[in-house]
Amino acid sequence: MFNANPEEAANFYVSIFKKSKILRANSMQADFILNGQKFFSYNGGPNFQFNWGVSFMISVETQKEVDYYWNALLAGGGKESMCGWIQDKYGMWWQVTPKILLQLVSHKDRAKAERVTQAMLNMQKIDIAALKAAAG
Repeated sequence: MFNANPEEAANFYVSIFKKSKILRANSMQADFILNGQKFFSYNGGPNFQFNWGVSFMISVETQKEVDYYWNALLAGGGKESMCGWIQDKYGMWWQVTPKILLQLVSHKDRAKAERVTQAMLNMQKIDIAALKAAAG
């Protein structure tokens, strides 16, 4: 539920993700597909705000993908947060997460996992090379 025009938000998201399209959209609701996943959104009015309780994780392989989604979702007024989190200009929270991050923080070598975790905690946008360096 958006606090303003869901059609505008849907168009923004569809412009970012592959395999995406608008199914139906107007100022009160938007139905759309992002990367094959169907979404229904509504205009909840000015009192509605998204929070950290709901976020979308974008799982990526490369730094180029991290950079692409990071920059695209920040466009037009998004806000960076820590540990790969972004709030886009519509208030939705996203996590741009390289697959290697999840592998490294759950590594059986707990010292390696802890070094990677500490490195990640100091990042806004995730830097894959820095994670690998921390892993040793």
